[in-house]
Amino acid sequence: MQPELFIKITIVIGGLMTAAAYFVLLERRIAAWVQDRVGPNRVGIPLTRIRLFGLGQPLADGLKMIFKEEYTPRHVDRRLYVLAPLLILTAALSVFAVIPFGSAVNAGGDKIKLSIIPGLNVGLIYIFALSSIAVYGVILGGWASNSKYSFLGGLRSSAQLIAYELPLGLGILGIILASSSLDLETIMAHQAESGWWYAFTQPLGCLVFVIAAFAEAARLPFDLPECEQELIGGYHTEYAGIKLLLFLVAEFIHMITASFLIVILFLGGWHFWGITGTDAEATSWGMALLRVLVLFTKVFLVIVFFMLVRWSWPRFRFDQLMGLAWKVMLPLGLLNFVVVSILLETRLLLYGQDASSTGFDITSVLISWLICVGSWIAICQWGPRVADNSPRKSLDPQLIDSQI
Repeated sequence: MQPELFIKITIVIGGLMTAAAYFVLLERRIAAWVQDRVGPNRVGIPLTRIRLFGLGQPLADGLKMIFKEEYTPRHVDRRLYVLAPLLILTAALSVFAVIPFGSAVNAGGDKIKLSIIPGLNVGLIYIFALSSIAVYGVILGGWASNSKYSFLGGLRSSAQLIAYELPLGLGILGIILASSSLDLETIMAHQAESGWWYAFTQPLGCLVFVIAAFAEAARLPFDLPECEQELIGGYHTEYAGIKLLLFLVAEFIHMITASFLIVILFLGGWHFWGITGTDAEATSWGMALLRVLVLFTKVFLVIVFFMLVRWSWPRFRFDQLMGLAWKVMLPLGLLNFVVVSILLETRLLLYGQDASSTGFDITSVLISWLICVGSWIAICQWGPRVADNSPRKSLDPQLIDSQI
């Protein structure tokens, strides 16, 4: 293994595991703020009375999980039971092999790209492939546990994740058409050169992708696989100790991955007007660090948005969750794809073969926003105004009479 590649992998994995631990602390503090209570603020430097705003809490929680008794129920399928958390964590970490953390750096004539596998022209396909593999970890965890609660959690989770992969893919088809690339670095460079982020030029696609990303990350209001009120702990009910920790860390890494994709695909990545420039080629160390700071700031704000939504919105019912995917998200994703295709074809006829270099005009942006607002108004107008949560009654007249 090359030293540069080894250093990149070490930094990425170490940073992700540390970030996941401290994002748990951040989420607990945000939950306390939303609910008007005091969050974790006592654990600081070990063996001292220095609290440091509770910054030692992730270390205490991690050590507690690691030193818990490693108990494996007798009734489980041992091989699949152990394989499930390893599979889902490996898939979650492997996604970051193609995530660019900024632009290239010109170091003494050598170009250093801030990603583990730079220049992969099928980066989006690679990410979606590994995201699909993560579904198998959830299914295996529920099946191998040999528990009805875990099994139901695995079934619900697989149905949810597979259903929302379709609108997730449809949300980015417009970006692929506009940038003519599946490479994340090229997509960021296209937004920087044109000056238009795809969140502004394709708002409907951005909205569909963000909602589908919430469901893919199993975050509230879409955390149906781990609905404690119905399924105890969901697909990992029978897990404890380090195996449960692997599931929980993978869940947070999925949220971090979704935040990176939202920022890179729709919010310009490292680009910010008047600060980071527009040249995607190799830059100095100062500019490269500035771009990394801009990218990480955007990702942090998106993660905070994830957490605020979790502690502000109630959970959907499972039928409402699936209905939203098939009846709302899928049609809107198809509509966004058709609109972007028509707009790009129109620009191609107007500007010729060099249409990709002309950027986006204000007319296309206004049309995209009108379609976005109009489609959501239509859905709100035609959709049911009230959700019936009462138990379903039998349609048999004799049973209805007997109940009366």
